[in-house]
This record gives sequence, structure tokens and C-alpha cells, in this order.
Amino acid sequence: NWKMNMLPADTINFIEGLAPLVKDSENEVILCVPYTDLFYAWHTTEGTNIHIGAENMHWEEKGAYTGEVSGQMLKSIGVEYVIIGHSERRAYFAETDETVNKKIKSAFANDLKPIVCVGESLEQREAGKTEEVITKQVELALTEDLDGLTPAEVEQIVIAYEPIWAIGTGKTATSEDANNSIKAIRKKISEIYGNVAEDVIIQYGGSVKSTNAKELFETSDIDGALVGGASLKVDEFAKIVNYNK
Repeated sequence: NWKMNMLPADTINFIEGLAPLVKDSENEVILCVPYTDLFYAWHTTEGTNIHIGAENMHWEEKGAYTGEVSGQMLKSIGVEYVIIGHSERRAYFAETDETVNKKIKSAFANDLKPIVCVGESLEQREAGKTEEVITKQVELALTEDLDGLTPAEVEQIVIAYEPIWAIGTGKTATSEDANNSIKAIRKKISEIYGNVAEDVIIQYGGSVKSTNAKELFETSDIDGALVGGASLKVDEFAKIVNYNK
């Protein structure tokens, strides 16, 4: 997740540098980039094993929503993934569990794979409410007003557990804490949708870097990472991708 970083020329240079470093990786590599970089990123990744995602989308197909971008627009330029409900969107731009649910449905309607973010604040963590908060976020994201997703759709979702207190702070949840939170998320999905929970990719995010990636990824339930600042550095990001080499 590049957030609000990188101009088109930077994007092209980054991908040209990254592609040869990750070409033999067995791990899936996805770059979620700003709107202005999307077409350049898609074009530069042609013929590579790197996939492209957007950082946000609107739930409507079109209309009087100045400054917004629809799933149909993203799909038209080759985008495959889209981040939905990142804590920064929730904190700064009034994203709610309801709008997250609407965006997930719109993503599937446009053949986009949603990367859905959940996470607790420091205050909630210190109050011992981590599991309660994140499982409720997952439940509302997938089943708002009992108008839920199909098991086949849920199986395609990527969940990113990002404790808010760890994003951009240099603080990282211990591998045990992160794994336990992700276990709780998987259990909640299982309660609603059954066995498909085992196939849902659930990532950890929050100051992931090459020095802690291996420890995180070798736990029982962490399937990958949503990487922030470290994804802006070619060599550092490549080391994370290639953690198992």
C-alpha cells in the first residue's frame, strides 16, 4: 500500500527495479498505488508476476460523486485488487462498516478482489477489546443488514488485520498477538460462512519490514502482509516478498 506517494515516473522506475528481484517468487505480489499511477503501473507490470490494485473506490457505478472513482473505472484500466476500509480512510474520510460493505459488493460486481482492512485503536487494545472490535468489523463488513456475501465471494476476499496503533509508528504486534487476532478473525468467518474460512487469505499489516517478515509469516494463521512504508523501497520490499529464500 503506497498511500499518497509516488509519481508516474517513480512508479515505472520502481516496478522496473522490482520485477527482476521477485520474478521467481512463489508468493503473490500486489502493488496498490494512487489513482494517478494505476495505468502506468498496469502497463509496466505486463509480462511480470506483479499484480496491481487501487487504494480505494466508490460503491456506485457512476453519478454525481465529484472526485470519486468507481469499480467499473478501475477494471477498465486493468486493476485487479482494491483496498477497502483502511484505517486512514475510516479516520480521515468517514469510512464506516456500512460503506465498507457496499464497496465490497461493488468490487465483486466489477470482478475486483477486495482487500478489506480491520483493526483496533490503542485505547481499544489497552481496554482488552481487540478481539471484540476486529471480529465485529469483519462481521459488519461481510453481512451488513443481513444482506451478506456468498461463500464463494467470501473465499476470494483478502482480510488485512492492521492494528491502528502499529501503522507507521515503528511498533509491531508480536507475532503471537498478530496470529491470535487473525485466528479470531478466521473463527468469526467460520461461524458465519463455515469451512471457506480456511481458504480466506488473512494478512497482517503494521510496520512490517524485512527484519520481522519471516517471524510473522511462519505463524499458523498469518497468510501474508499489507506493507506500508517498506513497500516504497525496492530492495526492502523485495526482501519481504522473498522472505522464504
